[in-house]
Amino acid sequence: MSSSLRRGTLAAAAIAFSIASLAACGAGNDAQTLEVKPDNAAVSVGDIKVQNALVITQPDTASSGPAVISATLFNTDTHAQTLDSVSIDGAGTAKLTPAKGKGKLVVPAGGSLVLGGKGNASAALTDSGSIKDGNVQKITFTFSKTGGVSLSAFVVPADSYFTKWGPTSIPSATASTSPKPGKSTSATPTDSASASATATQSPSAG
Repeated sequence: MSSSLRRGTLAAAAIAFSIASLAACGAGNDAQTLEVKPDNAAVSVGDIKVQNALVITQPDTASSGPAVISATLFNTDTHAQTLDSVSIDGAGTAKLTPAKGKGKLVVPAGGSLVLGGKGNASAALTDSGSIKDGNVQKITFTFSKTGGVSLSAFVVPADSYFTKWGPTSIPSATASTSPKPGKSTSATPTDSASASATATQSPSAG
């Protein structure tokens, strides 16, 4: 075999080896692409899986009012479970409200329960003072059978994509009642005109 053929064979083998090495990065149980994780928090414990967990605050820092927990809860068991409580470390326990009527929040067998958003069940925290946008807060969901399921979730304001999942905005209780800037508190034009007319008539009266 000529030297040129040998060089060509070696080059082709090197290229094939490089391609095989690159392909290995994206295949198998230890593939690098499998290491990419979504931003929203998720966890599985027993038959319960919690996905897309977020703490959503008021849309701006000047607003006061509740924060809410948004998440989707899945139950792979053959029996339904109830969601008994949702709590955030340092911020207390949320008030749970079903989508319709009263009673406990149920995660059906083989089904799911959505927290947050119009027409869905809600978990609201009336005291959200210790929750700050950009933080990561530990949330614990407590179920009737599985017990406590905890994970850490981002805190985001209810704007942009999260608007429809966020809490109802409540105006600040310290709203100002002072006159608006630029509004004069001097005598009305009618009063001024009367005063001017009186001053004009005074000399003739003498």
